[in-house]
Amino acid sequence: MINGMVMKIIATIEARMTSSRLPGKVLLQAAGKPMLEHLVNRLRAVPSLDGIVLATTVNATDDVLEEFSRRVGIGCFRGSEDDVMTRVIGAAESAGADVIVGITGDCPIIDPQIVEQTIRMYKLNQADYVSNALVRSYPDGMDTQVFRLTTLQRSAAMTDDLFDHEHVTAHIRNHPEIFSQVHLVAPPEIHWPSLGLTLDEPKDYELLKKIIEHFEPCNSLFSCLDVVRLLHNNPDWVAINQDVVRKNVA
Repeated sequence: MINGMVMKIIATIEARMTSSRLPGKVLLQAAGKPMLEHLVNRLRAVPSLDGIVLATTVNATDDVLEEFSRRVGIGCFRGSEDDVMTRVIGAAESAGADVIVGITGDCPIIDPQIVEQTIRMYKLNQADYVSNALVRSYPDGMDTQVFRLTTLQRSAAMTDDLFDHEHVTAHIRNHPEIFSQVHLVAPPEIHWPSLGLTLDEPKDYELLKKIIEHFEPCNSLFSCLDVVRLLHNNPDWVAINQDVVRKNVA
């Protein structure tokens, strides 16, 4: 319930098999499960979520992701590869969402409590857009964005820019004079913005696989704090992917 109204809150996961730097990355295995399944299981642990839908493309290469969605019991919407904004809108509409929790498929160890915190911050404010990703403070890979479907639809109607349509919330983020915003900052114990926990390149897969298999099966929902403590104690692990260059989208 938000402002006295019952709202359906749906997580959309943007994913496709044709990543330029690491093709098929979302189905790479760790502890006997695809990375995407680890992400889905974590989102299922978020109390405020009413559902999850995979937003993938109509490309034949992504048939396997539709099959994955059926196997794990989440929704699937297929749309344009390049117009990701319209794809996410379609995914949210297909699930009957009022509020979108935007997640990308390259965040397999996202912390459910951080996602929940971002949703609760959205519920408590009148802002159009709430995120922990624009002000870099959390480790990269904990990125969560929360906004109404109607906000994204309004944004889409205001821009034909290809960049905006490729990067779903870029138009919203770049126009705070139009869309009110709240940005979360990490608490000191997990403040590590230079730490890369996203699945972009082979070295990221090597690190994330080590992290997941360190905690599995005893603690499959390990927290961001658990990871930070683990990596502070294993600086050689941090070195595995520290030279990977991240794409920062403004």
